[in-house]
Amino acid sequence: MLDIAEILTKVRLIEIRTRKAVKDILAGQYHSAFKGQGIEFNDVRLYQPGDDYRSIDWMVTSRTGELHVRQYNEERQQTLLFVMDVSGSLRFGTAGRMKSEVLAEAVALLAFSALRSQDRVGMLLFSDRVELFIPPRKGREHVLRLIREVMYFEPKGRGTDFSIAFAAVSHLMPRKATVFLCSDFLAPLGRGLPVLARHHDVTALHVEDPAELDLPPSGWVEWVDPETGRNGWTHTSSAVLRRRFRDTRLRQKQLLLQALLRAGVPTVGLGTGGDVLTPLVNYFRSRGRSRVA
Repeated sequence: MLDIAEILTKVRLIEIRTRKAVKDILAGQYHSAFKGQGIEFNDVRLYQPGDDYRSIDWMVTSRTGELHVRQYNEERQQTLLFVMDVSGSLRFGTAGRMKSEVLAEAVALLAFSALRSQDRVGMLLFSDRVELFIPPRKGREHVLRLIREVMYFEPKGRGTDFSIAFAAVSHLMPRKATVFLCSDFLAPLGRGLPVLARHHDVTALHVEDPAELDLPPSGWVEWVDPETGRNGWTHTSSAVLRRRFRDTRLRQKQLLLQALLRAGVPTVGLGTGGDVLTPLVNYFRSRGRSRVA
C-alpha cells in the first residue's frame, strides 16, 4: 500500500504534467465551449443600427425621447461535478496506466481549466452505493484532493450502480451543473440518465483498456472479476474465442454509445494507452463550433 508521501508525489506529478497543457491549450477551449448559467443585466446605452430591436428598453426610451437598448453580461461562473465510478474494474490497466489514473489526469485537466474560468468543482464517488460527496469549491488544494480521491479512494462497495449515482446527483445538485460522468461503463446504465441529462449538462468520459477489446494470445489465463469476485480460466490462444470476445465487446460498446446518445449525452473516449489531452481538445472544439452555430 502506498504511503502518504508517495501518494502526494504522484498527485503532484499529475498537476505538473497537466498545468502547461491547461495554460497553453485547454483553458481557452474550455472557456469557449461551456456557457454560463444565464445572463445578468449590465446597463443601457443608445440604440445603434444593427442592434436587436428586442433589447430596446421602452421605459428609458420614453423617458429620454431617444432609443435605448439593454446590455447584458453572460454569467460565466458555473459548477462542474465529476460523477466518478470507483468500482473495482477501474483498478485495471495493461498499457502502462490503470483506468483510474487516466480518469485522474482527465479530472486534473478539466478541473484546473475550470479554476481558470472561476468555476467551482465538486465530485461524487460511487460504486454500488454513494461512497463520498465533495461539494463544489474553488482552489488548487481542493482540485488536488479530487485527483487524490480518484486515484486512491478505497470504496466500501465492489459493484457499479449508475441509477443510485443519478438519483444522488439529482438530489444534491438542484441547480443546473456541468456533469462529467466518468467510468469504464462495464455495468448497465440502469435508469435515470435521460432525466439527469434534461436537468444538467452531462458528458460521459469513457475509459477503456486494450485488453478489454482484444485478448492477448497467451495460452491459459486466469481471470478474476474485481467487482463480483468470480474467477476462472480461459484459453486465449484460440483465435475463434478471441474473435467472439471482440465481437461481443464491440456490440456492447455500440449499445452503450447508442444509449448515451438517446439520452442526449455526448461521449469522450479515453484509453490507458493513449493521450488524454487530445480527445478533450477535440470535444471542446466540436462543442464550441456547435455553440456558435
